[in-house]
Amino acid sequence: MALVVVGSVAYDGVETPHGSVDRMLGGAATYISLAASYFTPVKLVGVVGDDFASEDAALLASRAIDLTGLERVPGSSILSTFTRTLSARVIELPSGPRLLSRTERQPRLDSSA
Repeated sequence: MALVVVGSVAYDGVETPHGSVDRMLGGAATYISLAASYFTPVKLVGVVGDDFASEDAALLASRAIDLTGLERVPGSSILSTFTRTLSARVIELPSGPRLLSRTERQPRLDSSA
């Protein structure tokens, strides 16, 4: 039986005092799929932009991850930028129609809050 992983397949930009990378493969579903593929068949479900690199799709496919559920849509893939300084951490969240704004909150699952 295959594990179905549903989630973000994105790009990250990371900047630290030791160096930076403008764009690297990221997203929780990406790394869950890669790790799980060592133990069980994986089917990945997510949305990427038409700029999603063929090399990144090939990396996922090289681990026999089923990409049938990976949908390409017009526009850019999600890009999150993370900056780490010696004293603070700044995270810039991507904006777009598929994401919550910083003032919106996701509904809580437990009704006691």
